[in-house]
Amino acid sequence: MMRSVGTLTRADLAEAINRKMGLSRAESLDLVESILAKMCDSMAGGENVKISGFGSFVLRDKKERIGRNPKTGVEVPITPRRVMTFRASQKLKDRIAES
Repeated sequence: MMRSVGTLTRADLAEAINRKMGLSRAESLDLVESILAKMCDSMAGGENVKISGFGSFVLRDKKERIGRNPKTGVEVPITPRRVMTFRASQKLKDRIAES
């Protein structure tokens, strides 16, 4: 049975660090912000990010291609772009399947 899910936020992560590690709330939030900033900076610099047991954020460069407006059927060029995808680790996939 599918259950309703909420959203995990930066504040939730900081709260978990605060409880588990005993850091102050401000220190916990700084730690979360530092980790996220490092991940963002790495991806902005063209690096993939892999977190073992969780998954990988993978960058792909897409070439220019022809798309179609679904309403009108008119063909339009789609500009080249870099996209990010997330690939869950097998461990994460297994854990999600169990819940």
